[in-house]
Amino acid sequence: MPDRPTPSADWPGKRLGLPERGPRSIGRIGRRIAALAIDWGTAVLISIAFFSYDALATLAVFAVAQIVLLLTANGSVGHLILGLRVVPVAGGYLGVWRPFARTALLCLVIPAVIWDKDQRGMHDRLCGTVLVRR
Repeated sequence: MPDRPTPSADWPGKRLGLPERGPRSIGRIGRRIAALAIDWGTAVLISIAFFSYDALATLAVFAVAQIVLLLTANGSVGHLILGLRVVPVAGGYLGVWRPFARTALLCLVIPAVIWDKDQRGMHDRLCGTVLVRR
């Protein structure tokens, strides 16, 4: 009978060649939720200040901030504050299309809440990206 790996021998990101802990390890759920809360809260504040809190304006502010910051800093304000960044699985430059596609899928919500064993949302899988610790 073959040996089964113990639960501690398998971690999110192992199949992608990422370490269990430290830099370039998968960003865990607590940091992800906190980063999303920071990003959404910032979008709400901007929407209140400039658009009298319009729901579509909030979503637009959120999306524009995601795209601009992914293009320029590989992460949103929340990601950067919490020590996360978005990188291509294959390495290299994030490119121009990935921030647009990832943000569009993130704004649809459903792709972001469907995860695989590596704790990557469908929006990251479809774009070939992964959210890792810096």
